[in-house]
Amino acid sequence: MANIELERLHVRIARSGLCSRRTAEKLILEGRVQVNGETVIEMGIKVGEDDSVAVDGNILSIAKKYVLLLNKPAGVLTTLSDPQGRPTIVQFLPNYGVQLKPVGRLDKDTEGLLMITNDGDIALRMAHPRYGLDKEYQAIVEGIPDEKALDRLRRGVMIEGGKTQPAKVEVVFVEERKGTTSLRITIHEGKKRQVRLMCEAIGHPVIRLTRVRIGPYHLRGLRPGECKLLSQTDVAKLRKLLGMESS
Repeated sequence: MANIELERLHVRIARSGLCSRRTAEKLILEGRVQVNGETVIEMGIKVGEDDSVAVDGNILSIAKKYVLLLNKPAGVLTTLSDPQGRPTIVQFLPNYGVQLKPVGRLDKDTEGLLMITNDGDIALRMAHPRYGLDKEYQAIVEGIPDEKALDRLRRGVMIEGGKTQPAKVEVVFVEERKGTTSLRITIHEGKKRQVRLMCEAIGHPVIRLTRVRIGPYHLRGLRPGECKLLSQTDVAKLRKLLGMESS
């Protein structure tokens, strides 16, 4: 008798590109998932390739997974739509027939590297500080921070009721005539507007902010608004970096 490969139901849903595994589990518990026309609400159910899986009555197909890098220009929202009609990253994304979503966010005035994917598992891991992918920024700030101020950034500062984790901070160059300083700041967290708030906390607000690196991926070579599709080899390396099995 031939072996039939089975996988857990929430894994099948995540592989379709609809959502992450965690969200898929919630859909099952909410009674929104059907297998071969029957609603399933128990966790741990396994399905084979010939089983029909639907969410809210819509049959799922297994979508090809894509991971891209985008150089987001300043003035563009990290969202797929905006009720006020402001420019969003959608205008820069290729049409692969799947819904691509940003992993994390850059605020409207911040430019630089964004990761875009329809792989819910990679997105979940990428967004979790536990996996510790570096996020490196180049920040041009007002004034010339002294070593005491820089050490505060390195040790962690209080922003919005919590202390940031230690950061790596280096001075790139000082423009004495303009009264500005370029800093290279590397963090592991991804709190909203974190680098801007950190610099404000030491009295040197950000003038311009660019994310130049996420983990092993660099901004260099990408023009503003340009996307780069990661190869299968690159994606396999990313999954390994995030502690995930190959797929």
